[in-house]
Amino acid sequence: MTNRTSNRRLQKPGSPGHLPGGQPLRRQEWANKTNQAILASYPLGKTPPVKVLEVLLELFNTLHTALEKTVSHKTRVERAQFLRRFFRDLKAKAGFNTVPDPRNLGQKHIHAMVQVWQQEHLAPATIQTYLSFLRGLSMWMGKHGFVRGPAHYGLNVEEYQRHEYAQRDKSWSAKGVDIDALVDRVCAFDKYVGASLRLIQTMGLRRKESVLFRPFESVMPFEATKLALEKKEASWYVRIKGKGGRVRFIPLDNPARLAAVEFAQDVVRSRDSHMGNPANELKQNLRRFDYVMEKFGITFLELGVTPHGLRHEVLIQFFGGQSGELPPVRGGGPMPPGLDRAARQAVAELAGHSRVRSAGAYLGASPVHRRAATPIEDKAHAQCPPMPGNQIRLQ
Repeated sequence: MTNRTSNRRLQKPGSPGHLPGGQPLRRQEWANKTNQAILASYPLGKTPPVKVLEVLLELFNTLHTALEKTVSHKTRVERAQFLRRFFRDLKAKAGFNTVPDPRNLGQKHIHAMVQVWQQEHLAPATIQTYLSFLRGLSMWMGKHGFVRGPAHYGLNVEEYQRHEYAQRDKSWSAKGVDIDALVDRVCAFDKYVGASLRLIQTMGLRRKESVLFRPFESVMPFEATKLALEKKEASWYVRIKGKGGRVRFIPLDNPARLAAVEFAQDVVRSRDSHMGNPANELKQNLRRFDYVMEKFGITFLELGVTPHGLRHEVLIQFFGGQSGELPPVRGGGPMPPGLDRAARQAVAELAGHSRVRSAGAYLGASPVHRRAATPIEDKAHAQCPPMPGNQIRLQ
């Protein structure tokens, strides 16, 4: 048995699309030095706090705080931006005369900033994310358990605690939305966003996955997926690269999925194009997607749904197809544990998650989990074709 050097959990082997070892090369002067030795070369009280923070980010920001893996570029950027802002705000907003060295960060600093966040009316999920980032920082310095739970900082536990299992049905049909009619309207207004939304509607993709989808390059015959023969569900599949670099293959096994891919192929200008407007960068395309959603009322404030709720729609329906039963989030009752687990496993795989328990975020807790679980959580106006269709260009 090998010795562990951190408290992070070992992750199961990744998918073929997940490349291990995403750590950048160290500076030459840091070669053959431990992290502790490198930090010790920046003495307390003699090194500007901002410089120490940059060293910590350079050493550790690629690492996941709970698993032996690297995190996405997006997480690295957001975490670094927050930590830099956090130390600036200690002086600018929380009233401290000086910015502390990260190694001298105390509970008083976190308490003060939590009060600032509450006064700014930040969302509970945002504050929970900030505490998670600070928890990572403390772990980098060997202070495991330093950042406490929300209750320790005077926050309402029920409001600020994440829930691992869905507490309500977030699908569009649960709100009485006419899904096809609304998606058709989006398609007529913006063909790129409409095509992305159609992919979410039929395959349960995430927003970013749908925008980055390449309707020609992502389509492949079953043999090219290298999946086991017993897993074959269709002759053609789409390859999706999701969070953490995990790759999954979704079968084009019904007319709706075929029609969605066919429409996407009609929208793009070349065989190597993705679903975003080629005139824009990814960030601009994601912003455009959000703008169109707001324009058509696809928000909690207006229709009570979000684009992600369309993903919930797909996964809830898929669970029903796999199990023949309604999921708990729709009032489904007990079912044989083996059947429940197999259906949840299928849902997790379709969604691009590595753990079966992740399916609970869409389906709700099974009866077994409910008893024991606690909360954790340029054709600019092309029309969408009718959903049935099988003219997809697979060659």
